[in-house]
Amino acid sequence: MSTSSTSTSHSREIPSSEVLTLKEHTNKILFLLPGEISCYNEMPRTVKCNVFTANNAIPNISCTNFFLLFAYPSEEFRIWHINDGIYGSNLRVESTRALLLNNVPKVGVGLKYNAALDWNKDGTLLATGSFDGKARIWRISGELESTISEHTEAITALKWNKNNSYILTGSIDKTAYVWDVENSTMKQFHYHAGCVNDVDWRDKDYYATGSSDRTIDVCKIGEILPIKTFIGHQDIVNCVKWDPTGSVLASCSCDSTVKIWSMEKDQCVHNFKNHEKGVCFIRWSPTGPDTDNPNQPSILASGSKDSTVKLWDVEQGKLLCSLNGHWDTISCLAFSPNGEYLASGSQGQINIWSVKEKYLIRSYIGQSGGVAGVCWDKEGNKIAAGFADGSVCFLNFRM
Repeated sequence: MSTSSTSTSHSREIPSSEVLTLKEHTNKILFLLPGEISCYNEMPRTVKCNVFTANNAIPNISCTNFFLLFAYPSEEFRIWHINDGIYGSNLRVESTRALLLNNVPKVGVGLKYNAALDWNKDGTLLATGSFDGKARIWRISGELESTISEHTEAITALKWNKNNSYILTGSIDKTAYVWDVENSTMKQFHYHAGCVNDVDWRDKDYYATGSSDRTIDVCKIGEILPIKTFIGHQDIVNCVKWDPTGSVLASCSCDSTVKIWSMEKDQCVHNFKNHEKGVCFIRWSPTGPDTDNPNQPSILASGSKDSTVKLWDVEQGKLLCSLNGHWDTISCLAFSPNGEYLASGSQGQINIWSVKEKYLIRSYIGQSGGVAGVCWDKEGNKIAAGFADGSVCFLNFRM
C-alpha cells in the first residue's frame, strides 16, 4: 500500500492577481452548481447544454462561458454567467451577469432555505428541494414551473434520473419519493427508519438511498420493496455514489469508513478504515470505463472530518495515498475533467492536488468560512468556489 503525507512545501500559493472575487452575495452560500444553460435569451450566445451537479459530476462546458448557480438561506438563487475570461499576469473577466430565482414563497419564521438542487440533463429545468418539504421545478428564465408537496420535513437530497423523466428526493421525514416530472405526480415512495441523507441514480430506473438508520437501499422503479439492502455501516450514512459503470456503489459514514458495495455479489467488497473521523464526502474520478478518459484507472476520493483527503484504488481495494494539507473538515471535492487534478475545500482554503504525483501543487487561502463547493471548467483552467461568507472566487489554474 502506498501512502503520501503531503505538506505545503510542494505547493505554490495562488496569488491574488490570479483570483477574481465576486462579493455581491449578502447571504451565506450553501453550495454551488456548475453547468451550461441553453437558449437563455439574455446571454450573448446559445450554449450547447450538458449540465451536471457539483455533487455528482465534473462540469462539461462546450465553450468558454462559465455558468454557476448558488443557493442562499434567504431562499434566493443566483445564476452567474462568466463570459470569456482573459488570463495574463492578471485575471479579469469581461463580464458577469446574474439571474435571480427569488420568488419562492416564504414559509414562516426562521430559515426555511433550499437544501438541494439539480439541473436536468439538457439544462432546461432546475429542480430545488427546500426546508419546507417542497420540491420546485424552475424554467431557466426564472419562472416557477411546478411545485411538488409531499414531504413533511426538509428535503435533504434531490436528483434527476438519466433521461429527465423522474426526480428522486430524500427527506428528514425518513422517506424517499420518486416524482413523475411530466405529470407532477408521485410515482413511488420508500421508507427508512431514519433521515434520508443522500440519493443517487444508477441509471434511469435504479437508484440508491442512504440513511441515518445506517442502511443503504437499492430500489427500482415499479418495485414496491427495495431490490437490495446493504447493511454494514455502524453510524449515519452521509453519501452514496454509483461508479460510472453502475456496477458498484460507494458510501461513506460517520463511522469513519468508506465502503464499496457490489451489485453482482450483493455485499460489501471493500471496507476502507483509514480515516480517523467521520467521512463527509466522496467523489468518483471522471476516469476508467464509461467515461471520457477510459484509459486511466478509476479512483475514488474521500474527504473527512480528520482534515485529510484520501484516494482509493477500488479495483485493487487499497489506499493510494493520504493527502494532508487542510486543517479542518473537508467540505467538498472536485476532479478536473481529465482526472489529473483534484480540488478540495475546507475552512477558508482550497487545495489543488496532483492525482498522479500525489502531492499539493496549488493552494488558495483568502476567504473566511467554509467552502460550500468547488468545480472546474471544461478545459481545467478555471476553478470556481463558493464560500460561506458569501464570496465567490474564480481561480486561474495553469500548470
